[in-house]
Amino acid sequence: MFNKIPWPQNLDNVEELYSWAIYSLFESVENHSEGTVIVDQNADVVWINSRYAARFGSTSQNAIGRPVEEVIPGSQMRDVVHSGRPILLDIMETKGPPLVVMRLPIKNEEGDILGAIGFALYDGLNPFSPLVATFSRMKSELDSIKGVLVHERQAKYSFQNVIGQSPAILELKNKARRAAQRDVPILLTGETGTGKELLAHAIHGASPRAGGPLVCVNMGAIPESLMEAEFFGVAPGAYTGALKSGRMGKLELAEGGTLFLDEIGDIPLTMQGKLLRALQEKEYEPVGSNRMKKTNIRIIAATSADLPEMVARKTFRGDLYYRLNVFPLQIPPLRERAGCLPALTERILKDVATQFKTACHGLGQDALELLAGHSWPGNVRELRNILERAAMLAEGPILGADEIRPLLLPVGAPPSVPEQHTSGFPSDRIAGDYNEAMKNFETEFLRQALAEAQGSVPQAAMRLGLGRSTLYKKLKTFNILP
Repeated sequence: MFNKIPWPQNLDNVEELYSWAIYSLFESVENHSEGTVIVDQNADVVWINSRYAARFGSTSQNAIGRPVEEVIPGSQMRDVVHSGRPILLDIMETKGPPLVVMRLPIKNEEGDILGAIGFALYDGLNPFSPLVATFSRMKSELDSIKGVLVHERQAKYSFQNVIGQSPAILELKNKARRAAQRDVPILLTGETGTGKELLAHAIHGASPRAGGPLVCVNMGAIPESLMEAEFFGVAPGAYTGALKSGRMGKLELAEGGTLFLDEIGDIPLTMQGKLLRALQEKEYEPVGSNRMKKTNIRIIAATSADLPEMVARKTFRGDLYYRLNVFPLQIPPLRERAGCLPALTERILKDVATQFKTACHGLGQDALELLAGHSWPGNVRELRNILERAAMLAEGPILGADEIRPLLLPVGAPPSVPEQHTSGFPSDRIAGDYNEAMKNFETEFLRQALAEAQGSVPQAAMRLGLGRSTLYKKLKTFNILP
């Protein structure tokens, strides 16, 4: 079929020189490859060399005219004919060693597909062994890193960690389980320390997105100037000092999973509109980029603030609030579910014993009664803090009221009130505006807590059972500077 083309006698004849170069290239590749096959526009074999046909149990004569898949099982020559695109390097599995193959379309001068030609370049992967070894090592390292990241971004808590059998908690867990199955935004509301992040973990872990990442963001911990980059990422070379490879944002990190936005009330107004667009349009634009990225995430937001009041004061966008508040879940404060205290204290003391190697594992009845009478302004976080300190100071396995009481007083007791008010009213009289009185009380309460912590805001926050960002905001509101 293919006659040898002699060297052109007239080197000025471009067509002869071109034909000779094409044939010479084909002959060189065909002689040094493991096999060659040519198919027409129907992907039927029009030529195959004898050694290639023999590899698949055929001959070069009886292969002609047959569909290429009948001669070479698993061949992708038909895909090349249909698409007109080459497959330059590929590994084709056979009954014997794998083949490194190359497939090219054959076109006429008008660009019409006439067929395709395929070369089996190598028998086995030995010529590529250094490259394959390097690739395998890098892939193994990448898979290991991905495994660590996936593990770090999985739900750490389940509904079993939502402790309590009170009617309020049972109803909350039932609603949360239903919410987990609905791929809609969820808004968790409740006082500081009630366990909103724990519930977000449980919802993600029970949802169809459980196999995807769970990315948690504390809105109060991100400076406003960095918030857009944190959320949407940064394009390569977006600004001086930016990484050449760019930087992934939280939306991209959470792709296919859940993005948990804690203290959503702290998000600046300038970011609220951009976040709303990303949620509504399911797309966003990284900083320094002019290309949109698609997003497929589920939002769980949480707040201890009164968002409807913030909407009324125009410090929180109403359209964003309604977008987030599709499935609201209100977490009751600890003082409204005192019946959960025995189970909570048992679980916390067990965790503390495991973490800090303490011998304490239970509470006496007098200690439980004392805890039941406390108001718990810091909720479960405050309870955990008190039990951790008490367990580490305890000498026996059971905590009594005497060991708990000193830890409750700085938090639970109101600041001392002098016999005579500064306003001049006697101590047995109440006068003045209620809101102003409560403001004065909270100001004095916070001043005393800060003084007892020797000016340390983190220490005061821990003793009060508040988050540091929450305490900082309160101190700023009441103009109390540490």
